[in-house]
Amino acid sequence: MYVHHMNDASDKESESYRSFLLLNEIASDENLSQRELAKRLGIALGLVNSYLKHMVAKGFVRVKAFPRNRYAYLLTPRGIAEKSRLAYQHLNYFTNLYRYARRDYQQLFHRLKAEGVTRVAFCGGGEVAEIAYLSLREAELELSLLMDEEAADGQQFFGKPVVPVAIGLLAGNHRIVITSLKRQKALHHELLERGVPPEAIYTVGLGNAGQDEEEQGEQP
Repeated sequence: MYVHHMNDASDKESESYRSFLLLNEIASDENLSQRELAKRLGIALGLVNSYLKHMVAKGFVRVKAFPRNRYAYLLTPRGIAEKSRLAYQHLNYFTNLYRYARRDYQQLFHRLKAEGVTRVAFCGGGEVAEIAYLSLREAELELSLLMDEEAADGQQFFGKPVVPVAIGLLAGNHRIVITSLKRQKALHHELLERGVPPEAIYTVGLGNAGQDEEEQGEQP
């Protein structure tokens, strides 16, 4: 199954999620270096340094110095409370995302089926694509392939090939469903730039998936 490291969320949500992952790693092993943290999270070393500086300033993390310029990062009581808050926040976010995405994609695919469409292509990988696939199967439509620029050779998504957009468009005249929330506008623009007719591209609004979220050296 094809999964991105980052979720399909707003930039603010992505930053919040990285903070949660970083706090979680620090809680699990206090001797991790910044370089080790960057490797585990799959983000740049400089970004880890920036996050840690922010967390130290907020009182979520404290730094313990060792000889030879080595440091350990420890969660403070405030940091433990923040990690718990972020865990609840993201559980709530993904619950909403799943509910609204399932509903909106169900409506889209049933409408396409009523129009005589039998198969579609997805554009954009990640959690939203996986949710869309469940709705696709419920509507008894077929997925031809998934297009994503981060595709690796031989990668598959529920048994279907994952290919770059340019390669996917060579496979034929598909009805293309954009299955990424964060990159929806960028992917729509790219498809248009590559000559895909506007009427062959489909997106969903995902209801109010993000609304609840809005309401509610090594040493740094």
